[in-house]
Amino acid sequence: MTKNKLKIIPKFKNENEERKFWSTHDSTNYIDWSKATRVIFPNLKLTKKPISLRITTSLLAKVKTVANKKDMPYQTLMKQYIEEGIKKDYL
Repeated sequence: MTKNKLKIIPKFKNENEERKFWSTHDSTNYIDWSKATRVIFPNLKLTKKPISLRITTSLLAKVKTVANKKDMPYQTLMKQYIEEGIKKDYL
């Protein structure tokens, strides 16, 4: 698509809405990738800390099954579950 005909990227209410949108739309209709440049963040530091968590193999299998259905890494799903639980306890 030419530059003059690029569509405007809509505003999204949340990340899930954006994820759904991009799973069904071609980004080349919205972005001129020929103008993209590589970006380097030399001072970027990890903001996450790896931890070890022991859970039963059956629980891990269930988490992996749910994550697979949601098409996401199981570690990400576990982080979401932990965040939701913490938010619930703090409210």
